[in-house]
Amino acid sequence: MLVLSRKQSESIIIDGDIEVEVLEIRNGRVRLGFRAPQSCRIVRAEIELRDAAPPRTASDGPDKISRRTLSDSNPGFTIPCG
Repeated sequence: MLVLSRKQSESIIIDGDIEVEVLEIRNGRVRLGFRAPQSCRIVRAEIELRDAAPPRTASDGPDKISRRTLSDSNPGFTIPCG
């Protein structure tokens, strides 16, 4: 991974035709602008990961791990009840 520091209004160029510009830095958040050919797909990573995951079905069960399963897998680990 290449790591670069950029200030507001500075940009980087990727592969000659994709520009990423720092538009704003405020309250610990960075707003980026992208200029790229329409053939380039640009999405947030969490969207790409969500779309790549296999669809869940009702038979997959709940997201939570039961207390028994968790404590059985690690005998030294206990969860207080109550």
